[in-house]
Amino acid sequence: MNRLVWACALALLLCVGRGHAQVIEFESNGLKYQTLTKSGVTIMFATLPQRLHDYAILQVAVSNGSKAPYIIRPEDFTYVRLDGSVLRASAARVVVTLLEQRGSASDVIKLVTSYENSIYGNQHLKSTNGYEQRRQSVLAMGSVRLKAAAAASALALVQTKLMPGESTDGAVFFPTDGKVLGFGHLVVRTNTDIFDFTTD
Repeated sequence: MNRLVWACALALLLCVGRGHAQVIEFESNGLKYQTLTKSGVTIMFATLPQRLHDYAILQVAVSNGSKAPYIIRPEDFTYVRLDGSVLRASAARVVVTLLEQRGSASDVIKLVTSYENSIYGNQHLKSTNGYEQRRQSVLAMGSVRLKAAAAASALALVQTKLMPGESTDGAVFFPTDGKVLGFGHLVVRTNTDIFDFTTD
């Protein structure tokens, strides 16, 4: 009977261990990152210190180490504050449209400087289809507002179909009326899993 109890306990521990992935924290370029892997998909993020108009910004990277394609969208990112209020990340086109209408030269400088400081030199970030590739395609824009919109479109995480072995990165914008996100949870829904990060 004791053997049966121990076997059941061991099986339960193994199931719990497999079902509960652990968030790993690290620092890079002055930013605090969190990363979590489930079903072969890894999501990594850091909160950028700068805000853009009424938006708080997260720098996000997603890597598909599974055997199936995954569709990643900014709208699948939500932020749950301690008071229970839920913020859904804006679609990239919403932020680009805002900057086409209200963008300034300082917006371009803030966006690009903050984002590039977060990704260049981060040895944990290796993107096959991310900011650097998008930036090359929008370098030759005209007016200041177009440049601001182009910078946002290059930086923003857009809906992406990640094939096995591919990765992407981008900025995710949360409408916060110009306030910081504060304490809470970042929740990300993928094809197969829910990722939950505690933030401060």
